Amino acid sequence: MNNNISLDGRTMVGVTNTDDGEVSGDTKFHFEQDGERIYAHYEGGDVVDGHLVGTVEGNHWDIRYTQINRNHETATGHSVGVIEVLEDGRLRVEDEWKWESQRGSGETVLEEVK
Repeated sequence: MNNNISLDGRTMVGVTNTDDGEVSGDTKFHFEQDGERIYAHYEGGDVVDGHLVGTVEGNHWDIRYTQINRNHETATGHSVGVIEVLEDGRLRVEDEWKWESQRGSGETVLEEVK
């Protein structure tokens, strides 16, 4: 896999998620990357305000996230994901996550929107 994948300046949305999750197709993630460090602000759907911070090595990320939902509940969690480049050049992330502040875990797929 290409070790030069950059998330910087990219916008992604949730295309699939497990029932325990709050990310949906209405949730937009706006990424920044500085070397191996990645950051994103996300919102939309059930998520009013979310932030993630983590690291990327090659095509794998390791992140922590915190968010507020429409019911004004806060939640935090951890995830690891695999980043791939689609044939059209957009990025796709298959992410395995687990809440740390509540029960639940699952898988989310994010895809870049142009």
